[in-house]
Amino acid sequence: MTTPATTGRPPRDLRDFYENPAVPVASGTPRSLRQARMLARALGPAARAPRTVLDIGCGDGTAAATAAPLLPGHRVIGVDWSQDALRRARTRIPYAVRGELTGGGLPFASASADAVLFSEVIEHLVDPDAALDEIRRILRPGGHLMLSTPNLAAWYNRGLLLAGVQPVFSEVSLRGIHGRPGKEVVGHLRLYTARALREFVAASGFTVVRLEGAPFHGVPRPLRPLDRLACARPQLASILLLHARRT
Repeated sequence: MTTPATTGRPPRDLRDFYENPAVPVASGTPRSLRQARMLARALGPAARAPRTVLDIGCGDGTAAATAAPLLPGHRVIGVDWSQDALRRARTRIPYAVRGELTGGGLPFASASADAVLFSEVIEHLVDPDAALDEIRRILRPGGHLMLSTPNLAAWYNRGLLLAGVQPVFSEVSLRGIHGRPGKEVVGHLRLYTARALREFVAASGFTVVRLEGAPFHGVPRPLRPLDRLACARPQLASILLLHARRT
């Protein structure tokens, strides 16, 4: 989880929400590892051609730090809007810079990046269309986008909806949890099914290469084996991992 992108200045209370150190800015290691392995396979060895990887919405740097050992020789740079998140990220990764996703706010030239990690970010955005436009701008043609986000249609959410319960990952307030399991408010504004995510990314100028599933660290321990099994069918998995390339 990480920072908001908007067309213009976000409401002051939304900025305050994301600058609050108590708001979680990292997601589970299993998701980060699976995503990093997907990226490592896509990029190949650095000896052949070192690449620039941007972790946009790096939060506290956990995802970038998890990926770095699998990407030896490649340059990994964290990018975030939150100054508090950047302070924490710089304790884990060598490079972390401030940037926003709209209005040319990323401090990188067009077609300058080889890959973008976009981990648990899109669900927090007011304007995801502008965000993908900006990511497409800074990626070189054929560059890789590794996007992860919670799955609205996760196996347990289907049962919860049938029972009239608000789905996990969805939120109706920035002040408290209402009508669903869980205790943390993390600022989710948008949620995607596997089909919606594929269509949205393709419509934004990318070719979808692969979609995989990942488990969610917040699933109660007795249900975690079932959650791992669900990863075999991304449509049912807790987390969606999408690999796309800029067209």
